[in-house]
Amino acid sequence: MTLALNDAEKLLLARKAELTELTAISEEDRATVALDQQSVGRLSRMDAMQRQAMAQANDRQRARELQRIDSALQRIKEEEYGFCLECGDDIPEARLRVDPAALYCISCAKLFG
Repeated sequence: MTLALNDAEKLLLARKAELTELTAISEEDRATVALDQQSVGRLSRMDAMQRQAMAQANDRQRARELQRIDSALQRIKEEEYGFCLECGDDIPEARLRVDPAALYCISCAKLFG
């Protein structure tokens, strides 16, 4: 693996900060939709509920990505970063630059990813 661990860690921490900020920004959209019929019409409530569902789904996706990032940061600490979890081969630098939290080499990703 030729991607410097320092560079990988910087990429991972930057993405983690970005995801954490997005989670904070979307907090209001994930909140429970009020069913006050006087202030919000039926269609507006439906829009709000749809916006809430989409925000919650995005939040779950961000949480999964944050878990992958934390796992990659742990692999850096344990000096196991950059190696495929399935076959043990190096994960190509180009793949790690695109997805620094990648778990598998390209061959194994096709099978398990």
